[in-house]
Amino acid sequence: MTKQNRTVIVTGAARGIGYAIAEAFKDNGDFVAIFDLNEEAAVEAAEKLGNAKGYKVNVASEESVKTAVDAIVAERGSIDVVVNNAGLQFISPVDEFPEEKWDLVVDVILKGAFLVTKHALPSMKEQKYGRIITISSGHGRRPDQYKSAYVAAKYGQIGFTNVVAMENAKYGITANSILPGPTRTELIEKQLPVLAEKDGSTVEEALNKHILGGQWLGRLLEPSEIAATAVFLASDGAAAITGEALGVTGGE
Repeated sequence: MTKQNRTVIVTGAARGIGYAIAEAFKDNGDFVAIFDLNEEAAVEAAEKLGNAKGYKVNVASEESVKTAVDAIVAERGSIDVVVNNAGLQFISPVDEFPEEKWDLVVDVILKGAFLVTKHALPSMKEQKYGRIITISSGHGRRPDQYKSAYVAAKYGQIGFTNVVAMENAKYGITANSILPGPTRTELIEKQLPVLAEKDGSTVEEALNKHILGGQWLGRLLEPSEIAATAVFLASDGAAAITGEALGVTGGE
């Protein structure tokens, strides 16, 4: 029987896929801790959702993550589910990629997943129950031009998550990755004109080449479709699923 009113951390949850995931867990009867670098946006998102609380967290900072996780455990008693969703993008050819932008992308996506998981695990191990879900990407198994840091970090998330799954199976903790395909978010909308400029193409051509590509459904996915998969992986029905990288791509 699924634990009721679980405590769920969702990183980067003030908007986009993260917000949709937070909303889906709230609708499932869970309490959601919204981690976001933008404190005002996190608090507003939590107020809008209800049964949620916003936290200003820099997932690339161990001190910031530990402080927030400790506060949640003190207030709620335990952490039951973690969804590592925080991410960002920077587009550049490899030979022009600025080192500081590489570090930023990898730190937020890969180091962030590591730090939040690291500090949530003790609570999960103590209660012998936990669900860790990492939002990787279709680019965690399929590269794309100009996105070297993002692709490297997304591949890395899958490997990291699988190690977490191996180490913690004996504690009743599962860890899985979700690999979303092209999803209707602000991140993609901002990418399109940049990609078009790099290619010397139109925005529509950039959408088809870089975002949709050969995707079978031929459409952008909705954030709610990714969220539904996260809720499933956190359910009792998915208790035997661990160390998996589940594509929600629309076919590719």
